[in-house]
Amino acid sequence: MTEKNWLQNLTKSDTDKWIGGVCGGLGESSPIPSWVWRVLFVLFFFGPGFFIYILLWIFVPSKAKA
Repeated sequence: MTEKNWLQNLTKSDTDKWIGGVCGGLGESSPIPSWVWRVLFVLFFFGPGFFIYILLWIFVPSKAKA
């Protein structure tokens, strides 16, 4: 199995970032656009979503500089 899951390719975005680049990175790695991720974090995950976003901000790696 050489095909990678989109979650294995998850990195913070360098180009599509507002606060930390987490939603931009989710948009680049998954088939869901970054604006949908932002709406989900704001609307549906407002209480625990804040903590989830902070954890993702801390633990999701940045893109490697080439």
